[in-house]
Amino acid sequence: MKKTASLLALLSLVGIVDLATASCPKGQTAGATNSDGVRSEMLVSTQWLADHLKDPNVVVLHLADNVSDYKRGHIPGARYLAMKKIITDNGPISAELPTIDQLQKTFSELGVGDNSRVVIYATNWFPSAARAYFTLDYLGHGDKATLLDGGIEQWLAEDRPVSGETPKFSPATFTPHIHENFRALLDEVRNDVDAKPGEEPEQIVDARPVRRYNAGHLAGASNVYWQDTLVSEDNLVFQSPEKLRAIYASHGIVPGKKIVTYCEVGLQASHAYFLAKYLGYDAAMYDGSYQEWSSKNMPVVKGDAKR
Repeated sequence: MKKTASLLALLSLVGIVDLATASCPKGQTAGATNSDGVRSEMLVSTQWLADHLKDPNVVVLHLADNVSDYKRGHIPGARYLAMKKIITDNGPISAELPTIDQLQKTFSELGVGDNSRVVIYATNWFPSAARAYFTLDYLGHGDKATLLDGGIEQWLAEDRPVSGETPKFSPATFTPHIHENFRALLDEVRNDVDAKPGEEPEQIVDARPVRRYNAGHLAGASNVYWQDTLVSEDNLVFQSPEKLRAIYASHGIVPGKKIVTYCEVGLQASHAYFLAKYLGYDAAMYDGSYQEWSSKNMPVVKGDAKR
């Protein structure tokens, strides 16, 4: 598990595609949904990325903890995004969103413009790629962002090229359009947990392993471990939408109701957030997650029962 997580992390990717010159996968336009509600444009295959690496508005982001990881080898043309640029330590909460100004500066300096499309992969931990997606979605650029299905691990498994060269690019104009409703705060989650009979709370999804869920979770939360939504530990491709919906159904998660995701600090929860959006749900990610909840001495449920 640790071996897979570190390799996954090592192999997580976000790419950017030019809406003017690069077609979305399966002929979709950005923000479009299939007839079944699935936003298939949020995932691109390794073949799609290989075909669009030289598109002028495609920006590939290599997310990692340190630049030496990036220099050891990355997808050709990928730009280094340090994890510390998209999370900040706020005392009891160790992985919160930085300020809007800081995020705007980060993406502008990476050459991510208002008309860029982004695909992300991470090499520190697989869910980190989804954290970058969540950040872009929060900033109003989610319809221009995508994840590489299977991550860089799939890229390497197919013997595709990597590079140690740092690409040259210029800063770009990146304009935030904040979606506060995509980021759940403590009061919103507390209202869901404290909902009385007859009320319709949002659906809470705990993205942690079952052992962590059983050790203590928010009342009413369904446990959908993020890694179970992939084909296997060694095949990091997302399961089919039909199987993903079946996983949701098996946990009592129903269509038409908003999903709020959480985990320990907001990384695994970002993967769950991405999945919910991919399947067409209205979703938010509880940024403080269990770390904030427990630091406030909020009540938790132990064991495998929801309440």
